[in-house]
Amino acid sequence: MADAPSSSLAHSIRDYLAAHQRQMLAVLEALVRAESPTDVPEAQAEVQAVLARLLRTLDYEVQHLPAEASGGHLYARPAHRDRGRPIQLLVGHCDTVWPLGTLDDMPFEVDGNEVRGPGVFDMKGGLVQLLFALASLRATDARPDAVPVVFINSDEENGSPTSRRPLRRLARCAHRAFVLEPALGLDGKLKTSRKGAGRFTVRITGKSAHAGLDPESGSSAILELSHVVQRLHDLNDPEAGVSVNVGTIGGGTRPNVVAHTSRAEVDVRVRTQAQADEVERTLRSLQATTDGTALDIEGGIGRPPMEPTPASRELWTQAQHAASLLGVDLSEGRSGGASDGNTISPFTPTLDGLGPVGDGAHARHEFCYLDKMVERSALLALLLVHPLLPETLSHDPAAAPAEAPPSASS
Repeated sequence: MADAPSSSLAHSIRDYLAAHQRQMLAVLEALVRAESPTDVPEAQAEVQAVLARLLRTLDYEVQHLPAEASGGHLYARPAHRDRGRPIQLLVGHCDTVWPLGTLDDMPFEVDGNEVRGPGVFDMKGGLVQLLFALASLRATDARPDAVPVVFINSDEENGSPTSRRPLRRLARCAHRAFVLEPALGLDGKLKTSRKGAGRFTVRITGKSAHAGLDPESGSSAILELSHVVQRLHDLNDPEAGVSVNVGTIGGGTRPNVVAHTSRAEVDVRVRTQAQADEVERTLRSLQATTDGTALDIEGGIGRPPMEPTPASRELWTQAQHAASLLGVDLSEGRSGGASDGNTISPFTPTLDGLGPVGDGAHARHEFCYLDKMVERSALLALLLVHPLLPETLSHDPAAAPAEAPPSASS
């Protein structure tokens, strides 16, 4: 097993990255100009082509995993590697929330140390840091204990519906995982825990009637919906970290008709799996209280909470050590949002938020700090060469998908 990285290696990696800051910026610009909204699957081709080309220059073998209703995903591993070596997983996404044409009025631009444009922060800057961290290891002849493999999906902003299975498969055989989502806050906190997230749709059926001639013969689905909304609101517990938000409602046909249908779309956030189980159980046990109406509840907790484990806490300790070698003050935090880190953390020690430092995810002022890209890329590189945790050495390397990529449909 390798020793912990030295200060001399840290300096060599940081010097390499600092010397290539201009190239990092050029790659970021290329990725941002390749607009890639999640809901336009064909738009993923250009950004994935750029990523695949750059990974191949690092002597990585890149495969595209097609998937229905998304632009597919990239899976990359070193073309020359020792069979049976353990793997460590690097995860990012190339899709954004920004529609095609956003660059026309939200252009890519550099203003001093701030880089602006759609997706620079969430999370194309993180992909740049991933690529250059691998490049720095190659340039310094640093050989990690575990082979870094890369998974980049194109449906994360939609909840990763087609990439969840291959991510889980990779996570089950990875000794650790690093997620290149943006950092938390302007001080660049790593995300060592995340709330779980769920989506539910409550549909109510009643009986229509003329609101003036015979209202008593009807059963209002909207009246029942008003009761359901209040019961859902009562599930909120801010101190415990549970939030239940009825985000949209609808129903009825005309003002003079007793509504025979209504619906509500509900967002749920929880800190622990126990809370997730309790909220879901409560939601599914809701019963109609208005005569003549009935409830149907769909959905579930799609992303489990990313909860701290002893092994993930050790990974955080390694991150602190790597940061100290770089002279960086590093802190941690919990994110209320969900990511692919939620999906993979039940299977392997995971650190999230290793991506850019900045602000404005999903907002028009989106930006990242250019100098921090060097720092964060160096941090990732040092984490990749840290020794594997004893707790993960029981993983079976033979289970790793060394020859066949994880299928998006498996």
